[in-house]
Amino acid sequence: MTSSARQAIVFDLGGVLVNWDPEYLYRKIFSDEKEMRYFLNEVCTPDWNEQQDEGRSVREGTELLVGRYPHYEKAIRAYYGRWEEMLGEPFEDTIAILSTLKEQGDHPLYALTNWSAETFPIAYDRYDFLHWFDGIVVSGAEKTRKPFPLFYQLLLDRYHLIPEKTFFTDDNLRNITAAQQAGLDAELFTTPAALRSALERRKLI
Repeated sequence: MTSSARQAIVFDLGGVLVNWDPEYLYRKIFSDEKEMRYFLNEVCTPDWNEQQDEGRSVREGTELLVGRYPHYEKAIRAYYGRWEEMLGEPFEDTIAILSTLKEQGDHPLYALTNWSAETFPIAYDRYDFLHWFDGIVVSGAEKTRKPFPLFYQLLLDRYHLIPEKTFFTDDNLRNITAAQQAGLDAELFTTPAALRSALERRKLI
């Protein structure tokens, strides 16, 4: 049976399975909470990080900020130089759900993630559960990202998936809304228990 004939299940990674948080690193770098907040909100911002997720090189993104905020050069270079220190313990309760789905073997499993192509291999080598997927679409490698429609279409086309038979979960409402507009059966991730309930309602687990 081809994957398109079966209900597929697609996971976001960060915030759902992978525990990634820049504060894990920057609490080591800044002794002042207010300054750390300023740095992460105004210097190495989420919007800046998303540009690397969309394919801009780590080097280009880093040098751009160093030129703009030279007094923060060391902290800026740490963002990718010490990137692995932003990874915490993965979310075991969600991994348990993924493990059950993998053991069942009834549905193809995919991941759709906003992630720099340069840092994703670090996580892929670190976490065994990332190897359980039948396919992973990484934004940095594709030069596009959630919530842009093209990114969802890449997933559907590459793995021959039918949108309405593709369940997708993500912890970002923006990404869920875009997935729904692309025709996917998408539901916001809030807790592992809620995810399990969503899967049970659909008779996927």
